[in-house]
Amino acid sequence: MAHPGWSIFSFEGIGTGWDISTPEPLAPALTKTVLDTVEAYDRTWSRFRSDSLVSGLSRSPGSITLPEHAAELQELYSVLYRLSQGAMTPLIGSSLERLGYDAAYSLSPSGVPQAPARWEDVLEWTGTAMTAKEPLVLDIGAAGKGQLVDLLGGLLHEAGHSDFLVDGSGDMLHSGSHPVTVAFEHPYDPKQAIGTVELDNAALCASASNRRVWDDGLHHVLDGTTGKPIHTTVATWTMAAGALEADGLATALFMMEPALLEQEFEFSWLRVSSAGAATYSGGFEGRLFT
Repeated sequence: MAHPGWSIFSFEGIGTGWDISTPEPLAPALTKTVLDTVEAYDRTWSRFRSDSLVSGLSRSPGSITLPEHAAELQELYSVLYRLSQGAMTPLIGSSLERLGYDAAYSLSPSGVPQAPARWEDVLEWTGTAMTAKEPLVLDIGAAGKGQLVDLLGGLLHEAGHSDFLVDGSGDMLHSGSHPVTVAFEHPYDPKQAIGTVELDNAALCASASNRRVWDDGLHHVLDGTTGKPIHTTVATWTMAAGALEADGLATALFMMEPALLEQEFEFSWLRVSSAGAATYSGGFEGRLFT
C-alpha cells in the first residue's frame, strides 16, 4: 500500500497493528514519542485494562479529568448520539461485555442483550471533565482509533514529515504529494476486494461486522438502544478530512441513513448491506469492481 522504497515503522498498539510509512525513516526520538502517545491513549481509554483512567468509572461512580483530545471526541459523540437517537453511545461497553466481548475476551454471552443506560441519565461529559453518576463501562471504540490516527499524524507534521501514511489496521490518514491506492476488502472474503479508492490528503476509515464475530452471529457493532448487534449492514467506508470524524461516521452508517449525517458532516461513503447491495454517496471517489 505504501510507495515502494518508503520506510515503514510497524508496531502494536491498542490491541491492533500499525504501520507508519514515510519516504525517510523516523528518527528514534519520534518513534519513542509515537509509542508513548499510543500507550497514553490506551492507558486513558481502554476498557480492557484495569489500570486505565476510564476503567475506574466501571468500579464506582466519580469524576475524572481527561486529556485535551477528549474534547473533540466528546463533541463528535454528542452529535452522533443525538442524530442516532441514542443508537451510537460511548456507554455501549456494558452491552458488549454482556455479549462476551469483555476484558478477558471470553466471547461467552452472560445473558440476553441489554441496552446500556441513557447518556443523559448517568454521564456528564464536557470537554475534559467527566462524571459518572453510577458505575459505567465506557467504550469509545467507534471513533477512538481514528482519533489516535489523527494524533499520530499531528506528531509527524510537528516533526517535519509532510509525506506519510498512518495506517491503524485499515483506519488511514494520508498526507503529501504521493497519493496511495487503497482496496476495499470484501466483507465475506478478506482475500478479495470489491473496489479501490485513491487516498489523497484525507482520511479513510472502515467498519465491518465480520471482523469480530463469535457465538451464533454475535459481533461488536451494537445498537445502543437495544444492546443487540446490527445485521442490516455488514461493512462501511468513509472518507473525510480527519480520521476521528471518518471513523465515527463509518460506525454511524450502521445505525442511520447517510442523508441525516450529510446534513452535519462533509464526507463521502460506501455502504454494503447484508444482502450484498452496495450504495455510495454522490461524491464517492472510489471505483467498485463489477
